Amino acid sequence: MSHSLPDLPAAARKALVALCDGRPLAIFDLETTGTDRLSDRIVEVAVLRIHPGGEIASLDKRVNPGIRIPREASGIHGITDADVESAPTFAAIAADLVAFLDGADLAGYNIRGFDLPLLAKEFERVRQPFSMEGRRVVDAQTIFFKKEPRDLAAAVRLFAGREHARAHNALADVVATAEVLAGELGRYPDLPRTMTGLHEFSSPAEGRFVDPDKRFMWRDGAAVFAFGEHRGRPLADVARTHPAYLEWIARADFPAEAKKIVTAALSGTFPSKG
Repeated sequence: MSHSLPDLPAAARKALVALCDGRPLAIFDLETTGTDRLSDRIVEVAVLRIHPGGEIASLDKRVNPGIRIPREASGIHGITDADVESAPTFAAIAADLVAFLDGADLAGYNIRGFDLPLLAKEFERVRQPFSMEGRRVVDAQTIFFKKEPRDLAAAVRLFAGREHARAHNALADVVATAEVLAGELGRYPDLPRTMTGLHEFSSPAEGRFVDPDKRFMWRDGAAVFAFGEHRGRPLADVARTHPAYLEWIARADFPAEAKKIVTAALSGTFPSKG
C-alpha cells in the first residue's frame, strides 16, 4: 500500500482540512472492468485521507480483478490484463482498505451512483465487513450538476445571453435550441463545421451499450447481458446454454431492438464490433 504525501495544492488542502469537523475525510476513486455495479470488478483504487489536523495520506493500489479486463474498459483507463497480472486480488487488500477508510467520511465524483455501490459489492463478495453507518457522503458530481445546470434554459443563458422565458413551449424550445447550436459553433472554434463531423462529435462514446435501450453491453467486442439473471454473461454463452431464456425475451414485453438481437442469436448470429 502507498501512503505517500500527495501533490495537493495548498488552497485545496486548506479548504478540505476545514471540512474535517472532528473526523477524517477520505476522497476515493475506482477504476474498474466496466460500468456494471453488480458484476464488474475493481482494477485500481486510490484514496486521499485528510485529517482534521492537516495531515494527508494516500493509498493507491492496482488490483487483479480475477476476470478479463475488456478492451473497452482498457481504452478508458489504460489498465490491461498484463498490468495487473501480478497485482494482489481485492480479497488480499480488502482488510487494509477498510482500515484506511476507518472512521472517515467519504467523498468522490459520482460515488453515490457508481463507486460506493461497486465497492460495497466487492466487500460483500470477499466477506469483508464494511459499515456505512454514521459516515457522511459528499458527491462532487451532484454539487456540480446542481450548481451548473445542464438543461436548455442554462444553455440559452450561456450561448444566447438571455433567459429562456417560454421553456417547454415546443416552438420556443426549438428556437432556443437553434440559438444554442449556433452559439456553440461560435464559442468553440475546434468544433467540426459539417453535419457529418458534428454527428460523430455528438454521438455517445463508443464501446458501452450494444442497443439504445441498454439491454446489452460490449465486452471485448462481443455482446453481454446488461440485465436479468444472466447479467454480465456473453449473449453467445446464454444462447448456447439457456436458449429458452432468449425465446422468452423474444415473446415478452421487451424493446424491439432487444428482441431483434436475441432472435438473431437464436439462429446463430451475434452482434460484433470486430
